[in-house]
Amino acid sequence: MPAVAVWSPEDEVLGAVAPLALAVAAGTALVVDLDPNGPRYRGDMTLADLVTDGPTRADLSPSRRGVAVIRNGGVEPDAAEDVLRALLAGWPAVVIRLPSDHAGGDGAIPIVPLVPGRMMSRFPGPAVYQRSAWRVQAPEGAIVLPRPRAGTIGALLTGRMPHPGDRWIRAWGRVWEQPWV
Repeated sequence: MPAVAVWSPEDEVLGAVAPLALAVAAGTALVVDLDPNGPRYRGDMTLADLVTDGPTRADLSPSRRGVAVIRNGGVEPDAAEDVLRALLAGWPAVVIRLPSDHAGGDGAIPIVPLVPGRMMSRFPGPAVYQRSAWRVQAPEGAIVLPRPRAGTIGALLTGRMPHPGDRWIRAWGRVWEQPWV
């Protein structure tokens, strides 16, 4: 049951779609949003509901291949600890989405846009860098994702599955191969 926690400190759109792309790259995975003010991902179930009512057996493992998303619903991460632990035990892969103001330093992986200048952060530890329109040198050894197609981002933002052979989605697979997982 590999799990990875991610956040994008400087790009809200990347912070919303990166966890979804990472889950699609895994094949069968669950995305859990720990940000009480996170995106309004599609679906009826929220983490707040699971904390209040408790997860059902069906919530604790996949019923079919694909990606499931549990949006936050306004619950604080500490209140969801037991539910999160139960979900981690039953799913083959879990992506935990953290708020953009996450402090880091706890093994969570930042997703950072590569842009010119020094306005955006560079992280001393592991990070995933998103290539942009500019040719910017990434830190040595970093995972650098190619620029995504507009259709891929559009699919993720509207709750549709992008093409599984998409170059950007395939590139996310490298994240699952790293020792941090």
